[in-house]
Amino acid sequence: FEQRKCQNTPVTEFIFTGFPQLQDGGLLYFFPLLFVYTFIVVGNLMVFFAVRLDTRLHNPMYNFISIFSFLEIWYTTATIPKMLSNLISSQKTISLTGCLLQMYFFHSLGNTEGALLTIMAIDRYVAICNPLHYLTIMTPRLCAQLSAGSCVFGFLILLPEVVWISTLPFCGPNQIHQIFCDFGPLLNLTCTDASVILVQDVIHASAILITSLIISLSYIRIVVVILGIPSAEGRKKAFSTCVAHIAVFLMFFGSVALMYLRFSATYTPFWDTAIAVTFSVLSPLFNPMIYSLRNNDMKDAIKKLLCPQKVFRVRGR
Repeated sequence: FEQRKCQNTPVTEFIFTGFPQLQDGGLLYFFPLLFVYTFIVVGNLMVFFAVRLDTRLHNPMYNFISIFSFLEIWYTTATIPKMLSNLISSQKTISLTGCLLQMYFFHSLGNTEGALLTIMAIDRYVAICNPLHYLTIMTPRLCAQLSAGSCVFGFLILLPEVVWISTLPFCGPNQIHQIFCDFGPLLNLTCTDASVILVQDVIHASAILITSLIISLSYIRIVVVILGIPSAEGRKKAFSTCVAHIAVFLMFFGSVALMYLRFSATYTPFWDTAIAVTFSVLSPLFNPMIYSLRNNDMKDAIKKLLCPQKVFRVRGR
């Protein structure tokens, strides 16, 4: 692999090339994205507060869902506000420091969500495969430790890599062919051996594959146990507690796989942008709907949150 020579002037600012120009219809994308971002924030806040304020939902499963919803708000906030700014700005730029911070927080929150999805899969595994010991295993203390551990893991695991990237010299051009700062596009602009980029891609791909394999095996085992339940009502009730988790897992890791398990495959700029939007925007958009629409307890808690007086009157009758 060749090592590129640096320009005399170091690059300290980058230009995003994945956005349409204002005169080319950038404003047409601004308002739909603003609406989607508002829905993501409001929807996930509703799920978070519905769980926190309804004592019926104070159990491990809903606790993890509320934390996941809270993380989704900050996960999207790491990228979408800057996307909105770029859509209405002629200068679609970001500083090196801003780029590194955006990349760090976006991926740290994503890693935390991945760790939390793993914990949620294990929680469902214990609840369905070992129900008699569920409450003694998934104690409030253990749930708090697992939640805190996922956050610590998510934010520490990437810190050395981001610090290392910050020490690299950057070559021209300074164009990032993406809609947000990401490892691959940013490393392609560094004056470093291309083999380092390959090693980094392999490490990320291995982490994604191992995590998704653990979660997949957990849910496969859960499905096998559910299919062995003799009563149809019992199978339906068991499936109802897992279907939302499985849907969120497939959407999250499906978009992650499209984004980071491409290896030597290359996409056109259109598909690169479409996959990035799916990964960073659409998955957080659908998660509140998945968790609320298929769960009667969650729907009741949200109704209670939005119309507390109405719920009180109905119960009073």
